Amino acid sequence: MLDFNRIENRQSQEIGKIKVRVKLTNVIDEELVSRGLLNPNQLRYYETEALIDTGAVRSVIPMQIVQKLGLRIRRQQLATYADGRQEMVGITGAILIEIEGRETTEAALVTGDDVLIGQTVLEGLDLLVDCKNHRLIPNPKNPDAPVFRI
Repeated sequence: MLDFNRIENRQSQEIGKIKVRVKLTNVIDEELVSRGLLNPNQLRYYETEALIDTGAVRSVIPMQIVQKLGLRIRRQQLATYADGRQEMVGITGAILIEIEGRETTEAALVTGDDVLIGQTVLEGLDLLVDCKNHRLIPNPKNPDAPVFRI
């Protein structure tokens, strides 16, 4: 017997996905370049499509990107997945995350095969999810640049 609700949910999940172009940069490399201690050609960065995951608090990157960026895994942290599973995952050092011309610095969880952008990055960039049009938009109150709330 077919479960039509399950099929419908799969389709709606595909339709509701929001992907954006993201640039991830090794923060230590960037600082060394800005101080003239590292050749700009040696700056490690990675550009890819990332899935906006409004159900995730923190962002996630796979191990292969951690290695390409030369990031250090600072510690292990217990993470809970949407399906209730729990697993110890690595937490990176700081990464510069650039989306839609805005940037923020944050550590990321290390797991999976895809880059997921969570709520803390969206908050830091002052970007909102436009569900109707399946895209990210700048906060209409702050269209030119993020405004930090204190």
